[in-house]
Amino acid sequence: MELTPTTPVRPTDRIDTLLDAMSRTGFQGRKLGEAFTIWKEMISDPNCTILLGISGAMVPAGMQECLITLAEQHFIDGIVSTGANIFHDICEHLGVRHYRGHHHVDDATLYEKGIDRIYDVFAYEEQFRNVDQQVADFIDSIAPFHGSSRELIRRLGEWLIETRPEGRSLTATCAKEKIPIFVPALADSSIGISMVMARRAGTSVNIDQIADTDEITQIVEHAHKTGVIYIGGGVPKNFIQQTQVIASIHNSDLGGHAYAIQFTTDAPHWGGLSGCTFEEAISWGKEAVTCPRVQCFCDATIAIPLMTSALVSSGILRRKRTSNP
Repeated sequence: MELTPTTPVRPTDRIDTLLDAMSRTGFQGRKLGEAFTIWKEMISDPNCTILLGISGAMVPAGMQECLITLAEQHFIDGIVSTGANIFHDICEHLGVRHYRGHHHVDDATLYEKGIDRIYDVFAYEEQFRNVDQQVADFIDSIAPFHGSSRELIRRLGEWLIETRPEGRSLTATCAKEKIPIFVPALADSSIGISMVMARRAGTSVNIDQIADTDEITQIVEHAHKTGVIYIGGGVPKNFIQQTQVIASIHNSDLGGHAYAIQFTTDAPHWGGLSGCTFEEAISWGKEAVTCPRVQCFCDATIAIPLMTSALVSSGILRRKRTSNP
């Protein structure tokens, strides 16, 4: 057997060069480098529609501008997110900030002071409730509303642009760039709280999550091939994964996603989906047998800034694609 030697990483001021070199090393550094290589392949493939799954508190942890850049550069064509990330994204657009705190703290004292904690990030509960009310008022302004979360989030993005044009958010950017955002567990978030507030005040609002499932599957069915990128796992991951199964049931057997990347800290041996390997997913028909794939076991708050910076510094360009169902 002839083996290929590893190549020691040399310090460089080019992040794309660094990640490319890391792909020829070992351990999770190698996986991070391989993820960069596969993401570039997706971007360079004119037939590939790229779907991004976002879980974990990425916006409170400071990843918002990285996510916005991915949308602005069209390094992704569609997003499935937790409702919490979109809520925190809306907060930042409206001027509500998240603050550096500490994980060693008296949480009872924080509660008394009206401060919420997300590990080592703090936020003011009163400000969150103010945003809850603004979103509830927005929902009332478009009532009666019956549609998918994708449609609601699109309209929220347009409202943000109109309400605070100087603000920045992933939600507003995707509305502008016509990148669909799906939130399949919308009720499990502060946006869900806003909808309850609106409904109890007499507003007619109903989110059709089955429409979400159908709409994202149509995107996959109309694509020549798909690439998937998962920040964490959870509901966003399986919501994207299952599109291949649904498509096959409806006589559109696409053979599984053609490219796959995941950044996670969840191990596969507990049996949870967030740690589920792409090899396991092949048995379900969710990933193509021969697809370039890599799972990097790394905190996404480390991986995503490096990955986004490397993609930008590489100079790779991608045209806007239409992914709306």
